[in-house]
Amino acid sequence: MTSSPLRHLGALFFKRRPIQLTLFLTRRCNARCRFCFYLSRKSTEDPAELSLAEIEQMASSLGSLLWLALSGGEPFLRRDLAAIVQAFHHYNRPVIILLSTNGLLPETVVRQTESILTNCPHSRVVVKVSLDGPEPVHDAMRGVAGAFRRATATCRLLAILARQQENLELGVNTVFCRANQDVMEETIRLVGRMEGIRTHTVSLIRGEVGARELKDVDLAGYRRTIDLLERNMKSGRGSGYRFPGGRFKAAQDIVQRRCIHRVRTEQRRVIPCQAGRLTLVVTETGDVYPCESFADRLGNIRDHGYDLHRISASRRATETLARIRARRCSCTHECYMMMNILFNLRMYPAICRQYLALGRGG
Repeated sequence: MTSSPLRHLGALFFKRRPIQLTLFLTRRCNARCRFCFYLSRKSTEDPAELSLAEIEQMASSLGSLLWLALSGGEPFLRRDLAAIVQAFHHYNRPVIILLSTNGLLPETVVRQTESILTNCPHSRVVVKVSLDGPEPVHDAMRGVAGAFRRATATCRLLAILARQQENLELGVNTVFCRANQDVMEETIRLVGRMEGIRTHTVSLIRGEVGARELKDVDLAGYRRTIDLLERNMKSGRGSGYRFPGGRFKAAQDIVQRRCIHRVRTEQRRVIPCQAGRLTLVVTETGDVYPCESFADRLGNIRDHGYDLHRISASRRATETLARIRARRCSCTHECYMMMNILFNLRMYPAICRQYLALGRGG
């Protein structure tokens, strides 16, 4: 039996501690994406990645988690990935474990995922494979010849595994940017024909550095894209989530994409931000931030006994959260927008309207 999200219901009213953790496991990557918001961050130092023992100690300082996202770099380049996920499963019983991958290592991804599924039976494991368009577009965006063939091979192998493992959710994520915005409809059709794909998310390009020209996107085109995804879901052509509460999450996805479009159009925050209150981000070297803007470093776990609670309860964190509440940022980070929507009662009428619409269409 998987962990229930209902144990986090109290966070709707009392936002006392982080229940979502994003951990960047490594900066290493076997792709060369010019739009990567993480690898383009400048670093004057190159300290060692957190070891398995350090990550285990950090996990033991957290309580239960709703959402654990493991990213990079390419997280499947960590040979100890399965052991890392197992540590979080042991200490934190996350309801959802999200693993993002470029899919360039099909056999490695499947082998590690199979091990994770075996050792983490109480969590829903979501693997999102990056696919940014038809083969020429995808290969060009990822900077690797043959990237499309390897990513689709990874999807095929994971689809076979998903038929055998009930707690595996397979999805595709597409980055929406100037390089592929004109082939979005074709990309959605392409993903829709792939077997075993339960969800297709389209993430608006973000980050303050990197290939800036790729960020000059057609927002009307983005709106047409999210409207198409919505129509597909409501007509039953989008497979949807398999886990309990999946229809509610799908409704939240629709509201989230509309909020992101509004943020980019109006260039302002449209709902309160819970960064640092419900979410934390840890880099591969142990730096802790409220979110992936990487603007307000709270400290490093190596300097605080690997205790995330101590860092989030510090005076520095309190002052940072006050600045976040006062700041009028306009970020479109999907994972954090998700938490801002799910844990804001004022958003529930909009979610419920979409929930009912999905029911009529399914």
